[in-house]
Amino acid sequence: MENEQNQKRIFTFGETVYDIVFKNGKVISSNPGGAMLNSAVSLGRLGLPVSLISELGKDQIGADIIHFLNSNNVETKHIFRFSGGNTALALAFLDDENNANYDFYKFYPALRLDGKFPVVGENDVVLFGSFFALSPKVRKPLMNFLRQASKNKALIIYDPNIRKSNVFSNIEEVGFLSENIAIADIVRASDEDFLNIDPNVNSQEKAFRFIQERDCDNLIYTQNGHKVDFISSNFSFGLPVPKIKTISTIGAGDSFNAGLIFGLCKYEITLSNVHQINMETWKNIVKTAINFGSHVCTQMGNYISESFVKKNH
Repeated sequence: MENEQNQKRIFTFGETVYDIVFKNGKVISSNPGGAMLNSAVSLGRLGLPVSLISELGKDQIGADIIHFLNSNNVETKHIFRFSGGNTALALAFLDDENNANYDFYKFYPALRLDGKFPVVGENDVVLFGSFFALSPKVRKPLMNFLRQASKNKALIIYDPNIRKSNVFSNIEEVGFLSENIAIADIVRASDEDFLNIDPNVNSQEKAFRFIQERDCDNLIYTQNGHKVDFISSNFSFGLPVPKIKTISTIGAGDSFNAGLIFGLCKYEITLSNVHQINMETWKNIVKTAINFGSHVCTQMGNYISESFVKKNH
């Protein structure tokens, strides 16, 4: 199979859910969600060629999500529709600081991600992550896809996005995490991610050592709206995060990832030159990511707004 087009394409690969958000016992919003969908929608609104690789039930919610993605310029032909189950639901409960705790309702069939995957080329970008990327039930198709993308020299970004509820249940998942880091060219993770992975990994230096021991040399380390550190084998720096009035943190990290990819595309970064980026360029890319993530915290949506796109594109 040949690359479908010569221009840079973006693929986000992960679980899709339908978010229902509660505060003080009442539903305040509902919309399509899932980390990789959120990033894809922000990128689609920017007009970038993005495709979501995921799975949905052949139910009404699944159909509504497909329509929503198409209306936001996200390619949906690599979303697998299944029978014998339903599209996953995520109930998000906002606390007084508008941070979310989740309950998930998932009804998947035995056979997952069964179908034809796209062929990824060397000008392409792949984003994957969350606990979906550690699930044994989708491990084989996920890794087959990532290995093909790595072989074809795509730029691969991994966001572990490990919540407290996702504490590792077996040694197999720990091995999957190491494999995910090893195949990635950039890891974007929060301080909470690393603490949930290993309580001893409690600083940016230890986090970088953790991923470097697993053969990745570029870390973007976010610290819950306070600071973002970039660490590589060549240099490191930290950037502050502006203080804002937070409405919801749902989608903040996912929009940060979209901003990261937008910046990489803007500066024409590929696997061939990612290790040659100078500090000033990396600062500009990370500033863009911070801007995206901060904006999403000021609204109820999981993705950058149309007004934000007009101001920043």
